[in-house]
Amino acid sequence: MEEPVWRPDARRSENSNMARFVRFVRERTGNVDMVRYAPLWKFSVREPEQFWPLVWEFCGVRAVGEPTPVLVNGDAMPGAHWYPNVRLNFAENLLRHRSDAPAIVFRNEWGHAREFSHAQLYAQVARLVAALRQAGVSPGDRVAGYLPNLPETVIAMLATVSLGAIWSSTSPDFGAQSVVDRFGQIQPKVLFAADAYPYGGKTHAYLDRVREVSAALPTLERIVVVAYSGAPVALSDWPRAVAWDAFVGAHDAGRIEFAQMPFAHPLYILYSSGTTGVPKCIVHGAGGTLLQHLKELVLHTDLKHDDRIFYYTTCGWMMWNWLVSGLATGACIVLYDGSPLRQKGSVLWNLIDATGVSIFGASAKWLAAVEKMGVRPRESHRLSSLRTVLSTGSPLAPESYDYVYRDVKRDVLLASISGGTDIVSCFALGNPLLPVYRGELQCRGLGLKVEAYNERGQPVRGAPGELVCEAPFPAMPVGFWNDPDGVKYRAAYFQRFPGVWAHGDFIEITPRGGVIIYGRADATLNPGGVRIGTAEIYRQVEQLDEVLESVAVGQQWKGDVRIVLFVCLRDGLELDDALRERIRQLIRTNTTARHVPARIEQVTDIPRTISGKITEIAVRDMIHGRPVGNIDALANPDALGEFAALRETLEAG
Repeated sequence: MEEPVWRPDARRSENSNMARFVRFVRERTGNVDMVRYAPLWKFSVREPEQFWPLVWEFCGVRAVGEPTPVLVNGDAMPGAHWYPNVRLNFAENLLRHRSDAPAIVFRNEWGHAREFSHAQLYAQVARLVAALRQAGVSPGDRVAGYLPNLPETVIAMLATVSLGAIWSSTSPDFGAQSVVDRFGQIQPKVLFAADAYPYGGKTHAYLDRVREVSAALPTLERIVVVAYSGAPVALSDWPRAVAWDAFVGAHDAGRIEFAQMPFAHPLYILYSSGTTGVPKCIVHGAGGTLLQHLKELVLHTDLKHDDRIFYYTTCGWMMWNWLVSGLATGACIVLYDGSPLRQKGSVLWNLIDATGVSIFGASAKWLAAVEKMGVRPRESHRLSSLRTVLSTGSPLAPESYDYVYRDVKRDVLLASISGGTDIVSCFALGNPLLPVYRGELQCRGLGLKVEAYNERGQPVRGAPGELVCEAPFPAMPVGFWNDPDGVKYRAAYFQRFPGVWAHGDFIEITPRGGVIIYGRADATLNPGGVRIGTAEIYRQVEQLDEVLESVAVGQQWKGDVRIVLFVCLRDGLELDDALRERIRQLIRTNTTARHVPARIEQVTDIPRTISGKITEIAVRDMIHGRPVGNIDALANPDALGEFAALRETLEAG
């Protein structure tokens, strides 16, 4: 039987929030069998109307109104409604701690360093609330952020939702058209932006793009500009624009009157990647987001008030929203703006030592990249504060588990987590009570009836299937913007299996209850009718030192589908027959003969979305001569040219 790569010791396990919650549920329900995670999960999905109020109480949610009924129309999906008689304010829950303990620690590539206590953060938000109220922002208005990962971004979000308005953000590496494609649909009243941002050793000015975006958004009444770079910012010729300091002006840091809104009141508008058309505007409710984030941060991540939690993210990725919710626990969130590969790949490890990060998160691709750069933090850094490493964005390869436990730190909980923008949270994630196995997410999230379905819509165990959720959960979107009849919403998640949420990931639920992610279901390969997840191939190929990155797609070929693999190699290396054979042999040995690519080609770059995810669909479209749905959604659209150029070669044989 496979041995775990890590087990929690008894002291850590017993002192965890999850263990405390198990005891709390046992006492409240009288269920003497409630001693482990498995019965707790079963209870959470079998008795949602008992489970979610226990999470609410344990995590100390602040709200007004009658907390019953918990769930109305609970058999409908979509159509279920949570806490219809409750009103709350998301920002009030995040700003309830007013101590002098640190709330935000900020660092960036320029060397800037700032910190805010919980009391200081409240005061900053209070001043901006007053300014936004004076500017006419009221419940239901949209406020947008085209911003780097700054304290001001957090402050602007909290001030917006304090008023019952709706926050939506994207990062400054998005091109003007990509921003307009998003914000143009939601018609914001106020836009927050900055003058520049650092990345890769360069200063990237982007006010010209902000001007272009604002010109395309006629509903804007104010553009508030943060002088982030420290250089003078000229706004006199821009009628609707004002500097942050001038906008906040002399407003006092008084008491915030938090607007109490319905549980399902829109909080965030997030966006799909947009690679197949104009991005979908996904609307998330305040109560569901708060409850789900608290459950994940407090229980699954074991976040406590004296922790410092970091996730490398931009404001265009849902992990930013997830990270900021950590403020509700009284913990400190650590922000970093800049390239994560600076200082020879050590910049984020340096950040852990410099700021005392205890819970650290980054993408799976970043962990693979720093390993290939030869970074060995165990030898070069103290990492004394670090106790948990989180990873998401793509499946975490088993070899990356080896890297963390061999070269980072032996005694850490490595939690690969997976969910998405669609639920602004996770379906499967970590657990301080459970062991860690290579290549496997520890568990399905509490309150989420996640299963793997085969093509006939039947649950399967120990075999790949499509990730579904069979019952309603609070963090389901309240809908899509500009979709009043819910037609687009239903088509996105409930068309595949009526009455069941189909997420679009290809997964396996292991006999011990863990989850293996194989990639996106729409990128699944089907040679000879056998479903193969792309991550199964990537895990093998990217073990080779020569290979930096790869992408695999299915090519229509002689009435069937064949696998074509494209590889990016280290500088100066050329793909020859010997390396092709090594790749094929590695895949054949560690998977099956069906996984072996029929063709392997070299490219210099792989197209990815602006949030950094490889887009197999764009590659597949290019090699079949089909148009890519939305070029503006790609961070590096020029990469598509190589795949188009290879089309004739691939068609020939």
